[in-house]
Amino acid sequence: MDVSLLLSLTDRVPLLAARPGPAAVPATAPDAAPDAARADRLDRWARAAGLAPGAARCDLLAARLFPGAPAGRVELLARWLVWALALDDALDRPPLGDSGTGVRALYDDLLAALRRGRPSPGARPLESALVALWHATVRAPDGPELSRDWRRRFLQHLGEHRDGCAEEAVNRRTGTVPGPAGYPALRRRAAAPYLFDLAEPVLGAELPPALAAAPAWRALLDGVADILAWCNDLASYDAERERGDRHNHVAVLGEAYGFGAANAARSVADRIAERAGDVAAAARTLPATLERLRFTAAEQAVTERTVQALLDAPRVHLDWLRESGRHAALAGAR
Repeated sequence: MDVSLLLSLTDRVPLLAARPGPAAVPATAPDAAPDAARADRLDRWARAAGLAPGAARCDLLAARLFPGAPAGRVELLARWLVWALALDDALDRPPLGDSGTGVRALYDDLLAALRRGRPSPGARPLESALVALWHATVRAPDGPELSRDWRRRFLQHLGEHRDGCAEEAVNRRTGTVPGPAGYPALRRRAAAPYLFDLAEPVLGAELPPALAAAPAWRALLDGVADILAWCNDLASYDAERERGDRHNHVAVLGEAYGFGAANAARSVADRIAERAGDVAAAARTLPATLERLRFTAAEQAVTERTVQALLDAPRVHLDWLRESGRHAALAGAR
């Protein structure tokens, strides 16, 4: 795929346009660690945890999403991102990539470990690292203990991720390509929805429970999730096509409408621009929602900070896709 198509979205879509703040960690940001030191600590943690550290620069992604947050919380988020990428790689490739049973068995182990609070004897690194991250998150030394409601929601989103990845695995085994109507929801489930919940421990406060039922909030969250996933689809299409994986928006539109790859990719870019309009509309209506819900000043503050991180995420993610080295076609592209 021509990477200029993805990068051209920065001119078409305001949500993806460069702006001050999240594009770099401000030199004056509280507790902002130098890039090299932060990256080295994350690399050493990943190696000690038995997770391939790679060159994904998750430290950079976390710091740009929350440039003013305490360094310890930002680094904890970076560790979660490393773990999520390691899990994603395991679920997309053999032997789990085409085995729904295998995906569910792995998740059975992960969820059981969280429920009992410790990994099983001889546990694989993904399980051991997950338990350690869970304990560090729900009882962070520099923040309040996370509530039962937050824990239930996080586990629910882990379950949604399991279901989405298991469905993808069955599709790979049977040669099924999702249809355009069902693909967005499947992609959201398989794109680690639990990661959105981690904004709260990074910010040191939980979102009000009433927010989850607000249509404007759901529209904002789903819209941002779609933009992140579909931008990633454009970046990863060539690699996924080479290994025969059709769980990519470009492949889905090509299969459904008989498009060639170039035309399908342009259609995905158009859909990203359309979804960005949906996100902007949801963001405009959200203040009225907050006023109607009568949030306290503290509840409104954490909601506004989370919304800002969500609105920053598409551009931050696009920069990370280009700089991280995870997708070779985008490395160093401008």
